[in-house]
Amino acid sequence: MNWTLEVVPVPVTDMDRAKAFYTEKAGFKLDLDDEVAPGVRIIQMTPPGSRCSIALLQGMPPFPGERAMAPGTLQGLQVCVTDIEAAREELTGRGVDVSPIRHVGATGWEEGKGDTWNSFMSFTDPDGNGWMVQEAPSELSAR
Repeated sequence: MNWTLEVVPVPVTDMDRAKAFYTEKAGFKLDLDDEVAPGVRIIQMTPPGSRCSIALLQGMPPFPGERAMAPGTLQGLQVCVTDIEAAREELTGRGVDVSPIRHVGATGWEEGKGDTWNSFMSFTDPDGNGWMVQEAPSELSAR
């Protein structure tokens, strides 16, 4: 049996502001914006080419035994691209504040591209949820 990661909830304070950021600035595709039950709104968006989406939730009670995440506490979500310079240019062109491209070197994080699988950049959404972008050597279907 396959276990596929398909949706990651992202805690935000303002659903419409976050929706605008992810669709207009980060370039995610809007899959759903619906009130699925009285007072429960779900906005689901997917990064280009990804099989995993993010979900913004309003009015959804935590699943029994789970704790609610505060807006801005989700850190380290990672997406991969095959050309990190082009991805950085695209994001900055849309107004996203993106870190310089960095790699892990002998002294920790160092500026500039690294070897295969060792080039990263980061950005945050309006609430402070943190994203990492990593350069992959090829598209997922070719790995």
